[in-house]
Amino acid sequence: MNVFVDSLVQASGLDPRRGAEVWGYVEKGEIEALCHAGGNMVPVGADEAALRSFAAYALRRGRNCFQILGPARAVEQLWTALEPQWGPAREVRDDQPFMVIDGPPTIAPDPLVRAVEPVDLSILYPACVAMYTEEVGVPPQTGPDGTFYRSRVAELIRAGRAFARIEDGKVLFKAEVGSVGTGVCQIQGVWVDPSRRGEGLAAPGMAAVVEMARRIAPVVTLYVNAFNTPARAAYERVGFRTIETFATILF
Repeated sequence: MNVFVDSLVQASGLDPRRGAEVWGYVEKGEIEALCHAGGNMVPVGADEAALRSFAAYALRRGRNCFQILGPARAVEQLWTALEPQWGPAREVRDDQPFMVIDGPPTIAPDPLVRAVEPVDLSILYPACVAMYTEEVGVPPQTGPDGTFYRSRVAELIRAGRAFARIEDGKVLFKAEVGSVGTGVCQIQGVWVDPSRRGEGLAAPGMAAVVEMARRIAPVVTLYVNAFNTPARAAYERVGFRTIETFATILF
């Protein structure tokens, strides 16, 4: 199962009153594919028939998500069916390498990267907003999930899944483990202070995050925009390898 969907199902079950649904595509009495439908729309294990079914159901329900994400082939086929009514998208990112590491990092970790404490929320939160705005193109306060963004950051801190290098009350590097599934977790929100980029903070910082993340789950994943060459190079230095291509449709 997709680690994002697995994480949400483990945390919230399948109760739609908790903010999202998981749709199933059934053939011969067996569930063959899933689609998480909440703020994110995420197809899982879906072939063409399942994607057509999910698209038809989504069109009847109307758009509630702010992005569609997942394996590129599935997202592109889903979007082909949805675009006439849901389009235009604000942005289509159709080449996002999905990367994984299942062993120790291949470079030394930054010893100054640590788990963020609850007392550090006011320091970390502005960096999270800056990362989100840079990555998504709009600040979280204006998106459908904006009301909950600060509480989500606080939740990750309490869970021991937010990591940063903080000096003189300022975040220089940060990343979070956003999703935890069965034996696998996913890193999100990787960010380096713009004034410190080019100094080599990202790769050792990520090595430290991988070490700590692997205490949560032994397999660590992430996905990145193909055009973000510096980030991809940093992840490869740490030992990440690309195993699939993702895509994201942003509204």
